[in-house]
Amino acid sequence: MTTGIWSFEAALISFIVSSLIGSKLIPFLVKVKCGQTIKEIGPSWHKSKQNTPTMGGIMFIVGSLVAIAVTCLCYIMSAEDYMINKLKIAQVAAGFAMSLIYGAIGFIDDFISIKKKRNLGLTARQKLILQFTTAFAYLIVLRIFGDDTSTIIPFVGLVDLGFFYYIISAVVIVGIVNAVNLTDGIDGLNGSVTMFVASFFMVMAGVGSFVGMNIMCAAIAGGCLGFLIWNFNPAKIFMGDTGSLFLGGAVCAMAFGLDIPILLIPLGIIYLCEMFSVILQVTYFKLTHGKRIFKMTPIHHHFEMSGWNEIKIVIVFSSVTFLMGILTMVLFLFGVIQ
Repeated sequence: MTTGIWSFEAALISFIVSSLIGSKLIPFLVKVKCGQTIKEIGPSWHKSKQNTPTMGGIMFIVGSLVAIAVTCLCYIMSAEDYMINKLKIAQVAAGFAMSLIYGAIGFIDDFISIKKKRNLGLTARQKLILQFTTAFAYLIVLRIFGDDTSTIIPFVGLVDLGFFYYIISAVVIVGIVNAVNLTDGIDGLNGSVTMFVASFFMVMAGVGSFVGMNIMCAAIAGGCLGFLIWNFNPAKIFMGDTGSLFLGGAVCAMAFGLDIPILLIPLGIIYLCEMFSVILQVTYFKLTHGKRIFKMTPIHHHFEMSGWNEIKIVIVFSSVTFLMGILTMVLFLFGVIQ
């Protein structure tokens, strides 16, 4: 069986499990009153979303976990011994474990928010300590299983960063995780963008015959699609920090697992725009004593305040991700990024 068949199996299992869990999870979360508290500073029309159940990320977390486990087991049972090495089980396990830990951090944050009936859970300092600890642990595990401190720089080639690799990589991981978290602000946005990001990573993993990463990427993409059945506007459930931090970890695991983290720049362009819109807004606000660049940040709220509806924002942001994915694939196939 080709990598395409295995990725299709993983995506299908993850999609089915994620979408089916939603039918049980949503009424349960409503029953135990796990509703989202909407920020006062957000768009006024978001108030209608108050008490929509959150922590829906559990759906694609379970879906992708089941899909990866089942598909990898099927592959091991059917493949020749020499082909099993293509799974790189250690790298996949480390990447998914990192994603789960970030999801657990998000779950704690969501739980505290719900319990205290406010939109704030863990403090920023607590989150950063936990996130950096997780990132460093993941990088150390990759090192133990053979990864080095080299990385690809387009038009330059392979560059060994030495000790600085760990510092730079940890900052990149934590930054991307929080950028993905910021992208979760309107119905269907984070799930749609991340589905395309995972899909393009899946294709590149398939081209490189990285079977394990191919399966993981497919599982994440399928899980996001299953979640979107319940999360697309008007959302019946939100992913919460449980889901968005998990997806942030998964996006990083895909990039570092394929050993091409530079791809986070083009493929994660929406995440980066969301993050830097906040940084620019806060910096400019402080320097000018109250002036703003955007009507509201993250930037998807700026477009909302400019009259765009949520569905239009999701379509445009997802289309940008898709087009950047095509560009990335061209660069990858022509050897600019390898």
